[in-house]
Amino acid sequence: MGHPGGHGRIRCNATDVKADTGSFPDGTRPGPAELFCASLAACLLKNIERYSEMLPLHYETAAVEVEAVRQDNPPRMTRMHYRIEIVTDEPEQRVALLHRNIRKYGTITNTLAVACDLTGEVLSRRSYDGDQAEGGPPRITARS
Repeated sequence: MGHPGGHGRIRCNATDVKADTGSFPDGTRPGPAELFCASLAACLLKNIERYSEMLPLHYETAAVEVEAVRQDNPPRMTRMHYRIEIVTDEPEQRVALLHRNIRKYGTITNTLAVACDLTGEVLSRRSYDGDQAEGGPPRITARS
């Protein structure tokens, strides 16, 4: 539902997501481009969870950052790049297998791979590294 002034509300399952639907970004609510990037980040996190159970692969936390390049005419995303940071004691080969499964079987990743240049990387860090973030839910940082 949209209101004058760009105060939109999107219903996703049982949750309302406030969105910036105005002509000029307000800088506080996500606009369509940020929501688009967030859908990729959510897909990646969901598949990390799914394939970590199937493989199995133990991890402590995962974080995703997405960057997108937008073309003006015609308006579209031409390139998207994601960076997954995962805290795990698994060998690099297992982390690479996780990444292959995420790319091969993700609905959003497969759709975007056809529509634009989609690239990504996974950086793993051992759980005993000193500068790890405090516990809690995985974070999603989506930028466009």
